[in-house]
Amino acid sequence: MKNRLTQALERFSKAMLAPLSYLSAAGLLLVAGALLTSTSLAGVLPFLRWPPVQLLGQLIYKCLTAVISNLSVLFCVGIAAALAKQEKHQAGLIALMCYLIYLTAGNVTLTALGQLAKPDALTGLYSSGQTTVLGIQTVDTGVFGGILLGLAVGGIFNRTCDVTHKGILPGIFSGTRWSFTCVAALAAALGFGACFVWPPVQQGITALTGFIASSGNVGLFLYGFLERLLIPTGLHHLVYMPFQFSRLGGQLAADGVTYVGAYVVMMTEYNLGLPFSEGIVWMYTGFTKTFGYFGITAAFIFCARRENRKKTAAQLLPLAFTASLASITEPLDFLFCFSAPVLWLAHAVISGIFIVLLHLCHVTAFTSNLLGSLLMNLSAGTARTNYPVLYLLGLAEIAVYFVVFTALIRWLDLPTPGRRPEEPARPEAPLTAADIEKLIVALGGRGNIRTVDNCFTRLRITVQEAAFVDAQALHGLPCSGVVLNGCEVQLVYGLQAAQVRQAVEEQLGRVVC
Repeated sequence: MKNRLTQALERFSKAMLAPLSYLSAAGLLLVAGALLTSTSLAGVLPFLRWPPVQLLGQLIYKCLTAVISNLSVLFCVGIAAALAKQEKHQAGLIALMCYLIYLTAGNVTLTALGQLAKPDALTGLYSSGQTTVLGIQTVDTGVFGGILLGLAVGGIFNRTCDVTHKGILPGIFSGTRWSFTCVAALAAALGFGACFVWPPVQQGITALTGFIASSGNVGLFLYGFLERLLIPTGLHHLVYMPFQFSRLGGQLAADGVTYVGAYVVMMTEYNLGLPFSEGIVWMYTGFTKTFGYFGITAAFIFCARRENRKKTAAQLLPLAFTASLASITEPLDFLFCFSAPVLWLAHAVISGIFIVLLHLCHVTAFTSNLLGSLLMNLSAGTARTNYPVLYLLGLAEIAVYFVVFTALIRWLDLPTPGRRPEEPARPEAPLTAADIEKLIVALGGRGNIRTVDNCFTRLRITVQEAAFVDAQALHGLPCSGVVLNGCEVQLVYGLQAAQVRQAVEEQLGRVVC
């Protein structure tokens, strides 16, 4: 049982890696776009106001924001394709079609019940618990819906893609088309059910906001804790939106106009030169985004194996800057929220604690993003913001994240980026059919090989009987390392791993994807 659970978690982790592998590059480009379009930075560097530069910045920022904003779609398609044991492109296509069915089923259900929300002029659909994905308005389940559907597609596809039915009409629904039929029905049921199951969960979160507002520092801690903890579910919007855009966050009467919500009140006070009111505490959700993720990234790099640190740093530093400069944390969040939930819990706790510390230290400064907070706090002045304490607490938060995460990662041996031994591959050489045949024989022959897959640098094989595997022959192959764990065999081929997997499948006479 333990071995099966470990294998299942490893498959899930590997499947999650597929869509996440592109986010480092996306994050770096997003930061570039954010800097080019920053009005604050344009005040220091006037050439950024040049229309062609602004257009370039908008193109980069908005195009990459579209990728980050649709992570649920990417997870659904990526996980399904990664889990599929054959015809991965078909599994990915089926996942995309079923995700559209899932969204549309939710939209049709809400419309029929008369519950389709109208966007608010200020907050859009956030406060309604609904969202628009790919142009379809439905219940906001965050990336949770995409991950759940991706897992379902991958699992059902593997069990149904080889099913054949006799007859002309039944034959149309054989193979991968039968997989689509099965998963489409499930997607419609999930979309329908989400309209009934998810709103009570959302209402429970909304009910917490009243308690948070009246509970002093305990409420502040819960505010910061839940805002981070609930990100994978998409429910975090229901925690901060009522405070930042409704009367729960305070109100201000000025020049005959009443301004409502922490965000609007804060910006009005800034523009009118007024002292900042206590409601600014509800805007502290940007603090951890601005500082904390540097500590998380530093811990991941430090805990990575020595030979992997440069590679890990190159992958993660763009994501840390994306969080700090663009306030977009999801690319880094999903690297550990599922694979290391203990770290995710610690992350939420630390975030809540520092929001309380900001309040106790009487900080009324901007915490939106690193560049914006620097420029706006300098212009507002120390007397109004107490910003020197903000940046001292920011350094303290980086240190706390680094120490806590490092301790937990090493104590529990958590699978964070760079922790697995990925030995440098030997110089690549063309693989011949004879080389592949030797590999197949060493694995116990064609009949002993159940599945063949790969990650970035490893060929991953599941065999029927571990006793038939010739470990000595495997170690003699032109690979950089061999890992044997029961019926699971891993061979380190470096960047050749995908080509080796394809060659093995061709030699076995299987469908290559």
